[in-house]
Amino acid sequence: MIIQKIYNTLAREKQAFIPLVPGNVSIYVCGMTVYDYCHMGHARVMVVFDMVQRWLRASGYDVTYVRNITDIDDKIIKRALENGETIAQLTNRFIQAMDEDAVALGVQKPDHEPRATQYVPQMLGIIEKLEMNGLAYRAPDGDVNFSVRDFVGYGKLSGKSLDDLRAGERVELNVGKRDPLDFVLWKASKEFEPDEVKWDSRWGQGRPGWHIECSAMAEQILGEHFDIHGGGQDLQFPHHENEIAQSEGAHRHQFVNYWMHNGFVRIDNQKMSKSLGNFFTIREVLKKYDPEVIRFFILRAHYRSPLNYSDLHLDDAKGALTRLYTALKGIACDQLPLDWHEPHAIRFSEAMTDDFNTPLAIAILFELANELNRTKEPMVARQLRGLSSTIGLLQSAADDFLKRRNPANDVAQDLDATSLSEDEIESMISARAAAKKSKNFTEADRLRAALLNSKIVLEDKVGGATDWRRS
Repeated sequence: MIIQKIYNTLAREKQAFIPLVPGNVSIYVCGMTVYDYCHMGHARVMVVFDMVQRWLRASGYDVTYVRNITDIDDKIIKRALENGETIAQLTNRFIQAMDEDAVALGVQKPDHEPRATQYVPQMLGIIEKLEMNGLAYRAPDGDVNFSVRDFVGYGKLSGKSLDDLRAGERVELNVGKRDPLDFVLWKASKEFEPDEVKWDSRWGQGRPGWHIECSAMAEQILGEHFDIHGGGQDLQFPHHENEIAQSEGAHRHQFVNYWMHNGFVRIDNQKMSKSLGNFFTIREVLKKYDPEVIRFFILRAHYRSPLNYSDLHLDDAKGALTRLYTALKGIACDQLPLDWHEPHAIRFSEAMTDDFNTPLAIAILFELANELNRTKEPMVARQLRGLSSTIGLLQSAADDFLKRRNPANDVAQDLDATSLSEDEIESMISARAAAKKSKNFTEADRLRAALLNSKIVLEDKVGGATDWRRS
């Protein structure tokens, strides 16, 4: 059995995945704050961790997948007031929109999708434990804050020291805090905001801070210690750092074994985000591209690498996905199980168990497509369909997908079905270089032959570099 490896942000290295309970995996992913439509950065989080849970299930694990919804937040309150609607009306509307976007992208519903407002008692329970452990204090303004300097190990996830944070980080100025690095666990209700959403607590009326939400929801559903916690790279600090401080400070033992973070979606070398105003909503992009093209575009990059958004890259993804569907066109595909002992399946599994290496896995799908174009064998079609399904690709009938294309805008309509994109070529060249480095020359030769079959000629240079050209 191939052992799953995961890049653990906490350890800063790939580690063999050993679940707390053999055969079972517990995953918590930070979801959306629902005050607006989801953008492509949110799409990446949804698709990446959908791929992760799909692959782990396909590998035989019993997975419990939790992705939360933040339905109480300063931005939510502000937007509801601006719109003249209740918070419930606003959040329910955007939760429905988020669900529609997720379905379009082939994202399966999580096993649990808790809403923050449903877990306030659990949040209060953690805050009380933190206060008992000397890690929380009530400030003069009525807020309850976490005392960062009293938690040994703060900064272990992000690699930031307290002194560096004081010197270099922008911290919230609040006269009620003992230290600028301290963060809010409970926000006291303000007398001049009579319509503010609030709950009763031993510290008076108020509402929870953002960070405490995920600690409470994860603990309630998965327990005080679980396997995998995921989210976007932007959440590594301070959100996930603060989650660790809260949960480990309250319970005095490890919170999560493996921390996973997907890379940013970038536009013009800047992170896509609502705060920068340089974002595209999923709905906007769906007006121009088939949803499976968007999913393919996201998965063709490794989840930890930056993902550069542009119409050019999406057009290229559309052309590549079209080649896969074109290979399947007109070939009956039986419903027999995957043959995991078949060479392509073995290498696909090796790629996916190596920290979910979807670029290499997808390159193997194109090898199968090339073989299918030559042989028209139903067994090859079954392998192509079956392997693709483990990461949520090739879910449509070939004719249905090809009919959904817009020929007037389809840059791939004149491409040969066996041609490879530049990204696919570079991925196979990288895999060949890795094979040569490990002295697996049989695999290196096979990759060169596969490229040559697609009319790609390699030219190895002194020093190890490889150039390529189309013949």
